Amino acid sequence: MRVAMRSERNAGFTLIELMVTLVIVAVLGMLTVPVVEVTLQRGKERDLRHALREIRDALDAYKRASEEGAIESVNDASGYPPNLEMLVEGVPRRDDRKKGKLYFLRRIPSDPMNDRPDLSPSATWGKRSFASEASDPHEGEDIFDIYSVSGKTGLNGTPYMAW
Repeated sequence: MRVAMRSERNAGFTLIELMVTLVIVAVLGMLTVPVVEVTLQRGKERDLRHALREIRDALDAYKRASEEGAIESVNDASGYPPNLEMLVEGVPRRDDRKKGKLYFLRRIPSDPMNDRPDLSPSATWGKRSFASEASDPHEGEDIFDIYSVSGKTGLNGTPYMAW
């Protein structure tokens, strides 16, 4: 009977052992939260770089097609499109032998740094016209460049607006 009582007394954890275990788990949890946040921010930054590159390449392709005479130039002054939707909807070809449209984007990616899901993808971006200065971008008759309107700063210390 004594042996049975001794094994029941030693079964389980003491309060101190439980407290030490909880403290260790809490410390590990506090260390992983910042790592997860940085990882999520890195993923958003990667998506932002990709979206900027994709739209800027499409804007440049539109400009080249306009200069080469493959499409009718809507803005004779600059040769850039008046809106981002035109890159997706397509532009009629100028050459009669090749009927149809030229498309420059499959879809307009949203700004991953934008926190407003109610906006259309096009409305999530800031747009810079050809006539505006790089230091003071503003919209105009055409879209020469796009930028993130987020007021946040990237992991590299550069504001997302300047990417």
